[in-house]
Amino acid sequence: MNASKSPVVSTKEGQVQGLVEGPVFVFKGIPYAQPPVGNLRWKAPLRALPWRHILDASEYGPASMQSRQACIDSGGGDPGEPDENCLHLNVWTPKLDAGAKLPVVVWIHGGAFVIGASRFEAYDGSPLALKNVVVVTLNYRLGHLGFFAHPKLQEEQPNGPANFGLLDQILALEWVKDNIARFGGDAGNVTLMGESAGGKSVLALYCSPLVRGRDLFHRGVAMSSYVLAEKPLADARYCGEATAQRLGLDWHEVTLEKLRGIAAERFWPLPSDVNNAPCPIAGDSVLPLGIRETFLAGEQLDLPLIIGNTSDDSSVVASFGIDPGTILEKLGGLADTIRELYGAQLGDQEIGRRMCRDFVFAVLPRYLATLHATRGNPVWRYFFDYTAELLRPRNPDGVRHGAEIPYFLGTTELCPPTQGFMNDKDKLWAGHMLDAIVRFARDEKPGSVGGVDWHEHTVEADRLLRLTPKVASETDFDKVILDVATLCIPIIDAFAKPKPPAMPKGAGTGSAKGAASTATKNQGRPQATP
Repeated sequence: MNASKSPVVSTKEGQVQGLVEGPVFVFKGIPYAQPPVGNLRWKAPLRALPWRHILDASEYGPASMQSRQACIDSGGGDPGEPDENCLHLNVWTPKLDAGAKLPVVVWIHGGAFVIGASRFEAYDGSPLALKNVVVVTLNYRLGHLGFFAHPKLQEEQPNGPANFGLLDQILALEWVKDNIARFGGDAGNVTLMGESAGGKSVLALYCSPLVRGRDLFHRGVAMSSYVLAEKPLADARYCGEATAQRLGLDWHEVTLEKLRGIAAERFWPLPSDVNNAPCPIAGDSVLPLGIRETFLAGEQLDLPLIIGNTSDDSSVVASFGIDPGTILEKLGGLADTIRELYGAQLGDQEIGRRMCRDFVFAVLPRYLATLHATRGNPVWRYFFDYTAELLRPRNPDGVRHGAEIPYFLGTTELCPPTQGFMNDKDKLWAGHMLDAIVRFARDEKPGSVGGVDWHEHTVEADRLLRLTPKVASETDFDKVILDVATLCIPIIDAFAKPKPPAMPKGAGTGSAKGAASTATKNQGRPQATP
């Protein structure tokens, strides 16, 4: 392509030159923050410094630091060569008219807060852009570099942040507010979307006091989030001290200078017991309370919300180190009750699979939806159970964790496993699904899917839309099972609690020793790649 024909847009920070892909303009790898390296590691991100040249925005920026192989093995895709300098975003738009005021969708990728990238084919913004929606995808800090606490950080900034990855997301939303009009978008009409850890990020931003009153987004879609609680700050600090120990820094000689001097690559071979994933941290300035606690207190943002899960979200639990077939034997006296609930004839393996889906994934949408509706907020639930016809024999248990993403973003023909497998019926169904998302992004209700109305979930009416080949509006869907799952949330918290990481004999400051006892009492969680 002749560079002179490539589009150039003037942002607040400087000019960017993108690409023309058919009727869509694409801008990749735009830095929205200064590189979070050196003395900026484990600090709130700073806006990108202005530049005078025209920035080449034709290639994706590097993904956040992570295990590239683990990301590939998870089935999410190849994030490319990761780098600590990762805070970039991408924009797809059908118009470069500042007066177009098109709705904006901002996508936050999943990956248990340890893997993932904005560059995956499933997140391509072109299909939504063809529906006159501006799409933004972004990278944010992951793992130890994105979610980290340590007593030395507390000394440097009392009551400061530990959820640096969430701060990155907030800064990206600030960039959108300041610049998206230049790409044809309406900064007053932004929909925040994410799946798994991205869905939990959406919910976390609903709960962060740092977002309140700033008009950064206006509705949200939280897909396949999970009930696992956020890690208490004291536990995260203890994990931070254990991390320093594992990296060869004795507790009495740890300084922030030494911690920030450790090569980023050295954090990734560390064992999972010193990682805070797959959840953010509760108790810092970004997320003072956990997500469930914030919704229970009624302190979340009063914005419209779509929330739901897939029919086989439990496909991801192996990444938690969980074998569904062993779940019941670990429940002791509760096992027979659970067998009766699901029907003992299903067998322990299938009951365990369904229990993982319902007690970890399906319970949260109904629980939060009811709390959100209590405040008078419009909320819509869904249960996603659509698989392309040719792929159904491969997926006898339903829609695997993450497999719904291409239907919500319109990328079914751009990425595996649906690429090349969509027949006319599948394409028609996918078109109805995408139309509902576009209606929602235009500041309307999602309306209907395939002619079936998507009714709100309310305190009085437990409703969801069952997204199957024959779309159905359901009332009291799996009510008995979800009632039991709700009662069992404290048990899930206890079951998910890991042992605190081992510290060498005599190690630990006073705060770490206190955190060690706290870590044995408070909620933790296993490692995973949802």
